[in-house]
Amino acid sequence: MKNNKGKNVLSKGLFVIALVLFLAFILFPIYWCLATSFKPSAEITSKEVTYWPAAFTFQNYIEAWTRSGFKIYFKNSLFISVFGVVFIVMLSVLTGYALDRFKFKGKNAFMLILLCTQFIPGAMLITPIFIIFKNLGMLNSLFALVLVNTTFHFPFNSILMKGFVSGIDYTIEEAAQIDGCSRLGAIWHVLLPVLKPGIVTIAAYGFISCWNEFLFSFMFISKQNKLTLPVGLKNLVGEFSINYGQLAAGAIIAVVPTLILFSYVQKNLVGGLSSGAVKG
Repeated sequence: MKNNKGKNVLSKGLFVIALVLFLAFILFPIYWCLATSFKPSAEITSKEVTYWPAAFTFQNYIEAWTRSGFKIYFKNSLFISVFGVVFIVMLSVLTGYALDRFKFKGKNAFMLILLCTQFIPGAMLITPIFIIFKNLGMLNSLFALVLVNTTFHFPFNSILMKGFVSGIDYTIEEAAQIDGCSRLGAIWHVLLPVLKPGIVTIAAYGFISCWNEFLFSFMFISKQNKLTLPVGLKNLVGEFSINYGQLAAGAIIAVVPTLILFSYVQKNLVGGLSSGAVKG
């Protein structure tokens, strides 16, 4: 018995040590970026390594927000992410509802096609999408990025939403329709409140995907006042020099909204992902 207890304690201790090392490996780059963002340029480029700012300063944040244009980049990314989430959630809810509640020929094939679209690399579609937007006069348009993000992210979220809808008994909708609600009214008044964990899940996933999107923003936007945060961060890396202080400050600015979002929706997110994954 004592030997078994000793082995259990040893295994738990090794597991904790491994977990701490793994977390340190993940969190140290974030910590280093945060510490660098508060260091003056002289300290950043100094040969002497400091793990915490010796001379604490907010100058990097001020210059990144004003001189480097991160105030504009932040607004652009927020515009794309918010409107992208609205369209993604709306299309995902309606598509997921239709896939679960209605029976029609080719439904399984349609779902397979939706899933297969997720295997197509976005880089393959840059040229045709660029030509389409050029002919429509939508280059350097933030709404064009909203359309692209919505198109690429709603198929997976629709399949995920189907799993949420399938876990809700249809009789509650029938009861609402008997009381005088239309089908859309039953969805709005009865189904959507129950679907809150699922909606939060796909909204969080959609927001982060739109917020971090780089490739299409880089290819379709050339005007300085229309750039997004990922592209703005890339532009801080010059040909002959890199402003590490502003780059670190910009990275922290870019990651703060996603951290706030996750801290707010984490309970619904964990429960929603597990629910949507096992049902359907």
